[in-house]
Amino acid sequence: MAESKRDYYEVLGVQRGASEDEIKKAYRRLAKQYHPDLNPGDKEAEAKFKEVNEAYEVLSDSQKRARYDQFGHAGVDPSYGAGGGGYTSYDFGDFDFDLGDIFSSFFGGTGRRANPNAPRRGSDVAASVVISFEEAARGCKKQVNIHVVSPCGECGGSGAAKGTFRKTCPSCHGTGQQRRQQRTPFGVIQTQTTCSQCHGTGSIIETPCPNCRGTGQVRIPKTIGINIPAGIDDGQVITIRGQGNAGINGGPPGDLQVSVSVRPHPVFERDGYDIWYEMPITFAQAALGAEIEVPTLDGKITYTIKEGTQPGETFRLKGKGIPHLNGRGRGDQILKVTIEVPQKLNAAQKKLLKEFEEACNEANYPKRRTFFQKMKDAFTQ
Repeated sequence: MAESKRDYYEVLGVQRGASEDEIKKAYRRLAKQYHPDLNPGDKEAEAKFKEVNEAYEVLSDSQKRARYDQFGHAGVDPSYGAGGGGYTSYDFGDFDFDLGDIFSSFFGGTGRRANPNAPRRGSDVAASVVISFEEAARGCKKQVNIHVVSPCGECGGSGAAKGTFRKTCPSCHGTGQQRRQQRTPFGVIQTQTTCSQCHGTGSIIETPCPNCRGTGQVRIPKTIGINIPAGIDDGQVITIRGQGNAGINGGPPGDLQVSVSVRPHPVFERDGYDIWYEMPITFAQAALGAEIEVPTLDGKITYTIKEGTQPGETFRLKGKGIPHLNGRGRGDQILKVTIEVPQKLNAAQKKLLKEFEEACNEANYPKRRTFFQKMKDAFTQ
């Protein structure tokens, strides 16, 4: 039932005064969390995903959000609650009172319903794609399968069956409004409400189109090709203009909002437009220096490790990171050195290491020498 709907702000987890950016960020996070592709077979997640999209469709549209803030669900969903009919005017003898004007004075509203025949923009459609780390870095092409509201092909969007036409409403004679008069001790009361037969449109359909059942619109499957730009990051949204639901009364279509999820890479970690790579080397390579192979997004390269490299030391490969989104240049790849200590040494290896240790002196370990000197100074004060 409509009454059981949760507050849209509560659904997205934002305050009523939230900005457009806050609403968009909340939507991206929740859409990714509950998306059916990431929660296969989870009916609860699927229901949450639909609820999140419904809330975002209203709160991301300034006009719908204003109506929702003023009237709640009834302001954006005509089927919510018991419904109602337009505005009422009262004629007390020589005085004519329009309750629409009174409501406007007291409550700040317009008092009158929007023209039901005015063009209205179609709503947006949400979709998502999952891509690899490399595809995000290099850019790629993907396809998404969606369902969109489109004008009915059988009736051309009129809602009337082939060979028939919409007719002027006999109840309101095309005005979309019904007036009633009632005599009271105070004079004649005149009420004006939205026509119950044509719902304010001024016309009716005697023979509805069997394909769309008189609505003039149908939901159809559609496959959309998407160009994903190089440098896109996890959670970003691509807007495809005009690929959403069809407008009403000749209004423009909505947009397609595609949320992009990037799978983690087994060895690379993204930091903005830079890439971090933890590079394991041996003790001998660190001490003596060495040429090693390093994987990058462009393939393997040879990199020279300097003599005496320390654990945790970093090196920067210029221009080997992520391309700047919709711009020029690339980030860097940062190599972080980790030194692997040999395990399971045999007798000969242990003997050689002991000889090596005995051959070294304090000059070979400046950090160690400094540490012990600080300790000595601390305890001799």
